[in-house]
Amino acid sequence: MLKVALREARIEAAERSAVVVDLHDADLARLELMNEALDPVFDDVPASVELFDRGVSKGEIPRLWIDVIAHIEMGRDKRQYRFLQDTRYGRAVLAESYEVPEMVRAVTRYVARRLVERERALADDAPFGQATAQKLVEHEERRGRLRAIRTFIYGAVLAVVAMFALALAYHPGP
Repeated sequence: MLKVALREARIEAAERSAVVVDLHDADLARLELMNEALDPVFDDVPASVELFDRGVSKGEIPRLWIDVIAHIEMGRDKRQYRFLQDTRYGRAVLAESYEVPEMVRAVTRYVARRLVERERALADDAPFGQATAQKLVEHEERRGRLRAIRTFIYGAVLAVVAMFALALAYHPGP
């Protein structure tokens, strides 16, 4: 009962402070609410998975970090949530919404994709990337066999040419 009342009081305070001068605190309050709304999603993530490091950073631009490369921050109007991911090509917007449930769905999809990527990476039947190393070894063995065949053919052609040269050099003339 107290938890529900506390949550409602935070929502009211966040909505009031969006109008007040202290926008930074309003951003933090809204991100804390989003963080609480994400609790059920992260409760379902297995404890052995250490991909996600969720928390609110209270810097110049407050952010709710989902993992090392994805975070939620407030939009320019301070009421819109923006779910962003840092990529090698810059920052990508994964979702934008004024509604908490919509952002929770976007984060849930993101978490699910990351878990599937992790499963695929771990599905490699040999530990520590040995399957990839094995493919490289097989490729090098194939290249070695082709190189040996090519060397044999060049040697055979060179031997035939040398035999003709010797035959012409020691052939008594007419």
